[in-house]
Amino acid sequence: MNRATPTYLHILRDFNRDVRLYLITTMLIGLTVDGGVYTVLFNLYLLRLGYGPEFIGLVNGSGMLIFALFCLPAGALSGRLGNRRMMIAGLTLLLIGCGLLSFTEIHTGNWRAGWLFITWCFAFIGFAIYFVNTAPFAMKVAHQSERSHVFSVQAALWSLAGFAGSLIGGFLPGIFAIYLGVSLDQAAPYRYSLLAASLLLIPSVLAIAATREGPTQATKERPTKGQASPLRLIALLTLIRLLVVTGVGTLFTFFNVYMDAGLHISTVHIGVLSAIGRLLSIPTALIVPLLTRRWGNGHTAAWASFGTAISMLPLILISHWSAAGLGFIGVLALTSIRYPTFLVYTMEVVSPARRGTMSGAGEMASGLSFSAMALGGGYIIESLGYRSFFLTGASLTVIGTLSFLIHLHLQRRQSVG
Repeated sequence: MNRATPTYLHILRDFNRDVRLYLITTMLIGLTVDGGVYTVLFNLYLLRLGYGPEFIGLVNGSGMLIFALFCLPAGALSGRLGNRRMMIAGLTLLLIGCGLLSFTEIHTGNWRAGWLFITWCFAFIGFAIYFVNTAPFAMKVAHQSERSHVFSVQAALWSLAGFAGSLIGGFLPGIFAIYLGVSLDQAAPYRYSLLAASLLLIPSVLAIAATREGPTQATKERPTKGQASPLRLIALLTLIRLLVVTGVGTLFTFFNVYMDAGLHISTVHIGVLSAIGRLLSIPTALIVPLLTRRWGNGHTAAWASFGTAISMLPLILISHWSAAGLGFIGVLALTSIRYPTFLVYTMEVVSPARRGTMSGAGEMASGLSFSAMALGGGYIIESLGYRSFFLTGASLTVIGTLSFLIHLHLQRRQSVG
């Protein structure tokens, strides 16, 4: 351990300018729209507008479905336009969509619902374009020996930013409520909180714009004996990811709704629990290089995925805020291990020429999974309750994890043979 720590710190100091700017962007995204303020407040904003779980699921599911549909085109276009340009375009669209969403209340009736759908889906088009290009861009600008550290630091910064964003999201509506002279049962405090968060996306656009496109990498395929064809491998890993992230999808979409409408927990407490989960995800993300050095990216990702399903048991078995918080924290901590290791694994098992396709297919799978959980979640909750919904997500995660372990076992046998 003493030897590993200086090496780790030395690699962090050696990150080049482009990697550092990329990580700054990651932190701003985590602070605002992906794990921070928006994660805590968006669904609560919809509740304050008078919408129920079905509509909330429909809005979230529509956004993730749009995300999924645009992932493959975004991956294909990156080969022509470059990852950097695509990321700038995506962040700009995300900024516009999130900014316009904050003006939902100026509309009434069906126009209000339509405005929500249009702006949310517009934001997710940008999110898809940005997100699909992040992993290939990081693989380009980071040295091969740094990649595991870059992705683990990315997950840690995401968690740190999510911690700060969750705390800010928990307290910000109260501050605006005092300033506006209204109660937290009204939508206005949440609207201004979301608008403030969207404005923080501006520096993220500027940070990526200040980077340089990474060097063009060799595109020649290098098939190995016994290895599946690239497209078959991509299809298999896409299906596995679709199943693996279902448990995370149930919590990321409906945890705050469950806490607010199901357990009647205050916004501040929801923000604090989310923040604790993000904070505890930082050390787990930072130990990723040590875990992968011993077990490799594939097996580390598989066992972390299995752990996320186990972590959901408290939510399934016990209807109490402490059990829900414990399960949520466990899922976040293990996701900070599963996400970077699975990402690096999928980027390294295909050639550089296929990384855009692999990233697009993987993010499409994640989007479809989250979309299915969001679209179906509201109806499952209304019919069977939150416990059945969380059990569905955990079960599908276990199926995906077992499929991935079988794939890793067959891959090892083929390489030995």
